[in-house]
Amino acid sequence: MSIYDINDPCALLAGNTYPGRGIIIGKTADGRNAAFAYFIMGRSENSRNRVFVEKENELVIYPYDESKVEDPSLIIYSPVKRVWNKWIVTNGDQTDTVEAALLAGDSFENALEKREFEPDAPNFTPRISGLIDLENKFRYKLSILKSADGQGSACNRYTFSYEPLDGLGHFIHTYNSDGNPIPTFTGEPERVAVPSDLDAFADGLWNSLNAANKIALYVGFIDLKTLRVKTRLFNKHIG
Repeated sequence: MSIYDINDPCALLAGNTYPGRGIIIGKTADGRNAAFAYFIMGRSENSRNRVFVEKENELVIYPYDESKVEDPSLIIYSPVKRVWNKWIVTNGDQTDTVEAALLAGDSFENALEKREFEPDAPNFTPRISGLIDLENKFRYKLSILKSADGQGSACNRYTFSYEPLDGLGHFIHTYNSDGNPIPTFTGEPERVAVPSDLDAFADGLWNSLNAANKIALYVGFIDLKTLRVKTRLFNKHIG
């Protein structure tokens, strides 16, 4: 296997019962679109009680049944926001931290220096974040903030910056697999194929996520010439 091999993201998902939350960012095979995907999964009733709601320039997570909400702090947030010609994609309320930094003229990296992994011992779930930058030319970044040890004593921060290639994306997720505690994602983001067909891409990802644990998926293509966005949204609770 070469380090330049490109994986089928659907095959990666189908072989993993619990990658947790995941972000894919890349460029479609025809070279016309920036592409992104964000999904959430859950094992507890609190985590599974969620739906995605699309708003103008923003994706928001809401409880499906408000009467069952136990702790909203780590499950209710805006995973996708647009700031000018930049799109932020994250697995937590660090979306707001990055948004505030960009609006103030600061950087993605500096914003995330102020944050760390989630305080959900013993898992210490990593915060994963992505940025699609279409201000001048297309480029994108992925970040992961994770515990330096099993006690949550310190935070390690990693940022990966990419020059887009047709048909290539990068995939980062919170966990390597299921477990107790759940093992944190390790290594670089995975190289994955990004097709030109939005529906095929979105349907393939949704159908590959573990049926018992998947909750919601949001996929977007951004036209690199017009900046028009086409999206697909899936909610397990809303057929």
